[in-house]
Amino acid sequence: MSTPFALDGQTVLVTGASSGLGRHFSLTLAKAGAKVAVCARRTEKLASLVEEIETFDGRAMAFAMDVADVTSIAAAVDAAETELGPISVLVNNAGISVQKSAVDMTPEDYDTLMDTNQKGAYFTAVEVGKRMIAHGHGGSIINIASVASLRPLAQLSTYCMSKAAVSHMTRALAVEWARYNVRVNAIAPGYIETEMNSEYFASDHGQSFVKRFLRRRVGVPENLDGALMLLATQAGEFMTGEQIVVDDGLNLAM
Repeated sequence: MSTPFALDGQTVLVTGASSGLGRHFSLTLAKAGAKVAVCARRTEKLASLVEEIETFDGRAMAFAMDVADVTSIAAAVDAAETELGPISVLVNNAGISVQKSAVDMTPEDYDTLMDTNQKGAYFTAVEVGKRMIAHGHGGSIINIASVASLRPLAQLSTYCMSKAAVSHMTRALAVEWARYNVRVNAIAPGYIETEMNSEYFASDHGQSFVKRFLRRRVGVPENLDGALMLLATQAGEFMTGEQIVVDDGLNLAM
């Protein structure tokens, strides 16, 4: 019997799927029964993800996508729908960070970050959203924002700006697409340990930083599964324009 948290037979597209949260999200959604289009610039890393999904009889296919290139987004979405069927869920996850003081940020740094985090997220949502509207079945778009969308973080001014834009974009698109049954929500994670930052959090400086957190710990990708599955499935069908903060109380303490 189908459950509210099932995704059996549905097509999900995940951007930034080659590592970190994107890889974890892809595995979680495949285990819920979805056919997963895993997308990233580094397609060589996607092959092992597809193989891992196939080990538990899941279905996934890899597609090259650079969200900073609008033509690349359209080509990947078109290929994913051709191979796997109309997209029901988008996990708009691709993102980068540039850690510098504002006075040291260059126009090139700014453009690189915004082209991925803001412009890329926007045009990925638009490309998938217009197809959901055309297909007439609605769908769920899940933007990955950050606790940085809620409060400024030192040395991350541009990153904070980009994630604030993603949060407001979520609300704006939710209003625009509500009549088409396209839900648009966001998840705002706190600090989550992945292979990209695990060395830092294990260091003395990283451990000292963590002691400033409300509960003195860093999250793991699995901590986001509840919010992800709520927004991806019918369990969250009465939600749109919302941002779920999953930060272990970080924004209360720092």
